[in-house]
Amino acid sequence: MTTLKTFSEQDPSRPLAATTDGGEIAAALAKHGIRFERWRAHAALPADADQDSILAAYNPEISRLRAEGGYKTADVIRLKPDHPDKVALRQKFLDEHTHAEDEVRFFVEGSGAFYLHLDGEVHQLVCEKDDLLSVPAGTRHWFDMGPEPHLTCIRIFTNPEGWVAEFTGDKIASQFPKYE
Repeated sequence: MTTLKTFSEQDPSRPLAATTDGGEIAAALAKHGIRFERWRAHAALPADADQDSILAAYNPEISRLRAEGGYKTADVIRLKPDHPDKVALRQKFLDEHTHAEDEVRFFVEGSGAFYLHLDGEVHQLVCEKDDLLSVPAGTRHWFDMGPEPHLTCIRIFTNPEGWVAEFTGDKIASQFPKYE
């Protein structure tokens, strides 16, 4: 279930607020310039759908985002529990970082947790199938796919090189509960 929990950056032990209501999640994140939407595929997708089929199923939404945000490329990343590099891939995203461009992700299947470090608070957003999240450039955040990742995401970029992180050096991510 898609869930937003808000913590004080000083106290990761208990949330200040929590919701599973999509409208409340979108409104809370919009205050920080973060976009949250729910999408539906226009065609049924088999579990083993390839990148072209996935991108075609969501083409109207991807085209709308490209027009609105100047995004140039889209691809699909798929991680399953049997991925041989799952430990290294999980670790790659666990430290707080920013990007010079927006980080736009749509969950075709599975789930993962984004942690957004904003104005003295940390917002943990567990995204799942049909969730779109667009984190503005320069926003401090990290991502946890869990120890047994199961996700397929469309990634949308301005930079054709794709995911490029600038790590903050802040150890805050290690203080918050992992996505298990």
